[in-house]
Amino acid sequence: MRIVPWAIVSVVILSSTLAGCIHTNDTQTVEIIEDERLEAYSIVAPIDTGINVYHQHFILNETLPDWILNGLGVTMWCNITKEGTWEERYEADKETCWDIITSSDIVYFPGTRIIGTTPDDSTDIPILDDPSDGHGTAVTGSVLDANPNAIIFFVEGFSDAAVLAAANQPLVDIITTSFGPIGSIPVPGIEDSTRVAVVDNNKIHTGAADNTPSPAVQDPTAGPPWSIGVSGYAEEDDDQKETMSGSYPDIAADWTQMLPNHDDIDGYHQTSGTSFATPRTAGILSMILTMLREDSGDMGTGASEERDGLLVNGANLSISNDDIRDALNLSAWYPSASTWDPTSGTLPISPVAPCTQVGWGVVNLSNIQPIHDHLAGIDSMPQRPADVVACMEANQAMREAYWGS
Repeated sequence: MRIVPWAIVSVVILSSTLAGCIHTNDTQTVEIIEDERLEAYSIVAPIDTGINVYHQHFILNETLPDWILNGLGVTMWCNITKEGTWEERYEADKETCWDIITSSDIVYFPGTRIIGTTPDDSTDIPILDDPSDGHGTAVTGSVLDANPNAIIFFVEGFSDAAVLAAANQPLVDIITTSFGPIGSIPVPGIEDSTRVAVVDNNKIHTGAADNTPSPAVQDPTAGPPWSIGVSGYAEEDDDQKETMSGSYPDIAADWTQMLPNHDDIDGYHQTSGTSFATPRTAGILSMILTMLREDSGDMGTGASEERDGLLVNGANLSISNDDIRDALNLSAWYPSASTWDPTSGTLPISPVAPCTQVGWGVVNLSNIQPIHDHLAGIDSMPQRPADVVACMEANQAMREAYWGS
């Protein structure tokens, strides 16, 4: 279904000859503004160190529609410099952009896919990844590698306040976080705010397990039962579990990726970790949402009360965050241990209780079409074996006992 674009439509009302009405030959012009929603979108919110808005990876050669910018509460536009080195661009924009952003601003960067905010006043450069870091730029790059059409609502920070800045945005679909305590030690983290996002506001949260073999169940980012906990596997290598990656998660995704640099405009580097497997999963789910919305004529985003708490609220298609998660679990799979390379630094996927290593299984771009087709009612995926279901039900029960349901 297509809806007519933003337009100012002049309606000429011809006068009536009846007494008491508009005189003959008089005209009246009425302006009708109609909402332009010609394209299906999905909005992903990485919560992290900052983002390099100057990198070509994030360029979008069009302006985002007003309904997205207004819906996200944009307070400021930063028209960033498009010529020169990273340092030259930053210096050119310092006074007109970076030095005047406050913690209450939500900033749109025209010509990019990025809207950003920094709810914490203690940062040196709001929103922008500074030269000493780059984690958030790589995380966001991983989202877009899975769904190049995603819109990014980037939040700088690591606190409950940072997560809530995205959780309370009605248009945001998916929140992804790639930080937590070393070793997944069982201490409080962001579980209260991710619960708001998923349980109260019907979004999806992907959370990174630790870069150690510690159990994801106890991790405050990956462990809460409302979160999708993600560990890593060696995609395009031997497809086995990465040794230094959390155990007993929900799923495992691509551990090693080529991602954008934080301090130049076009460079990339290879990096590894659950920090990047997790946003990759968010991007995959974002792509599926975009496809389903396109199918059903749903030109909105988020899962607000106005959308009946549904992530897809289209013609003859209603899909919740629970539906998405169930389909993700059905689509995951276990690689054969026969591909294991003993020199690769991975652990072979065990034929006995592989769920304790990689949860429901591994997920990559090949899962997108089966999940879409299943949710669209085109081709149902088969149920998982009973032993896998029992193992993951035990996983969920432990998480609910520890974190609450």
